[in-house]
Amino acid sequence: MSGKVWFVTGASRGFGRIWATAALARGDKVAATARDIGSLAGLAEAYPDSALPLRLDVTDRDAVDHAVAEAHRHFGRLDVVVNNAGYGFLGAVEEVSEADVQALLDTNFFGALRVTQAALPILRDQGSGHIVSVSSLAGLVGEPALGLYNASKWALEGMMEALSIEVEAFGVKVTLIEPGPYATDFSTQSSLRFATPNAAYDGVRQGLRATYGPEDIGDPHATLEALFDVVDSPQPPLRLILGRTALRHTRSRYAERLATWEAWAPVSERAHGSPSVGT
Repeated sequence: MSGKVWFVTGASRGFGRIWATAALARGDKVAATARDIGSLAGLAEAYPDSALPLRLDVTDRDAVDHAVAEAHRHFGRLDVVVNNAGYGFLGAVEEVSEADVQALLDTNFFGALRVTQAALPILRDQGSGHIVSVSSLAGLVGEPALGLYNASKWALEGMMEALSIEVEAFGVKVTLIEPGPYATDFSTQSSLRFATPNAAYDGVRQGLRATYGPEDIGDPHATLEALFDVVDSPQPPLRLILGRTALRHTRSRYAERLATWEAWAPVSERAHGSPSVGT
């Protein structure tokens, strides 16, 4: 199924660029956004009739409203809104500054909120549409030295799960895409920032690096079929894990959580107490 109109944030590189290019190649139309509009020139040249490059910094509310409105005006509708803009942050909880965390949340969480709020009136009026937000394995399990990046993605997960219930009656779908590690530029300076290191946590950082080997890193182009299966489905999932690595780690961690909850179930039950009836 083609002919969809996409709005994609963070389309200059990584998943955003790969997905936007593939959507255009299959005959869809794409409003591709990036902070540096020059990075989108190749898309506009290759697909002059179906690609709309837009400059957008998702931390700017007015710019978000303008970009979403311009995409809707240009194409006449929006079918798939992809919240992809974001970056990683490496630092133990003790190491990070409040300013670093505020900047991280402003992009990874509030950026998605701004785009979603700008698009929802359009999607509700259409009675259709699909909001696809890029989370991460880090949105499912906590990892050392990634705690605040975890926090940004866990916040996104909670918001989008609630949103999926709120907009179901309007015909609007919501999906969280949860990739594991992939061979994008996510680990480069352009997509990853660092706290000022404290030597006490050197071993923690080394442990994180040792967690994943070359065989754990996926090919980002292999995600295309899965993405299109989701956006073309009449009943898309709320969550979709991408890659064997993320699936393996999530299964293991959730099995541990369930086992802990069950082991402590008697304590949880006692904590309910016996409330008085009629008071």
